[in-house]
Amino acid sequence: MKKIIFAFFLISYLFVSCNQSNNTQSNSENKEIYVLAAASLTDVLTELANNYKQKTSTEIIFSFASSGALQAQIEASAPADIFFSAAQKQMNALEEKGLIDSETRKDLLENKVVLISPKNSNLNIKSFTDITNSNVKKLGLGEPKSVPVGQYSEEILSNLSILDIAKEKAVYGSDVRNVLDWVETAEVDCGIVYATDAKIAKNINIIAEAPEGTHKKVIYPISIIKSSQNKEEAKKFIEYISTDKSKEIFQNYGFTVVK
Repeated sequence: MKKIIFAFFLISYLFVSCNQSNNTQSNSENKEIYVLAAASLTDVLTELANNYKQKTSTEIIFSFASSGALQAQIEASAPADIFFSAAQKQMNALEEKGLIDSETRKDLLENKVVLISPKNSNLNIKSFTDITNSNVKKLGLGEPKSVPVGQYSEEILSNLSILDIAKEKAVYGSDVRNVLDWVETAEVDCGIVYATDAKIAKNINIIAEAPEGTHKKVIYPISIIKSSQNKEEAKKFIEYISTDKSKEIFQNYGFTVVK
């Protein structure tokens, strides 16, 4: 009888031990990293994250929005590991407040700003200055307080001396993809977006690239967030998207890799 009881407890112990071992192994294999990234990075980062998961079993969970909105989330202590911004302004503000790990910060990508119109538009728009034409009624712009492409747009329009007229026609989007959607569905006559967003869109015309010298360079900095609970895993993901193979994927989407 004692042998039977002993055997029962031995089997039970081994069963529990195996379960604990499997749970531990599962937890170690199924890691998660939370990334707050600019909306213009949606497609390329989704591809890179899928590739990374196949290699490492690490799940990359994204929140895509305007860089200003993401900055506000970090300032409100939202749990996240990495911030990938579409402008220096938001990253600088967080660094000044000690909310990012400055040693991990680096500039990774560069983008361009372009003027676009709906595919079947019959308006005679050939340049940024044509925004002032009377037949242009609605201009899609990113909201300048929180959306970097909106900030770059206002800088361009100001340097071209047409900002006041443009503001009278402006419809403001919550991020660059919002503006792109409006142009694709012809809800606005034209809009200002990043070249990479225009590249993936099907129902738009690229009218012109912003004239050189009319705005600051569009640089995308990346950094680990100071409050991250997964700094080592976050570091590995940043290293992965900085490899030559990942850089090629960024370039396929129209980004320029900062050297």
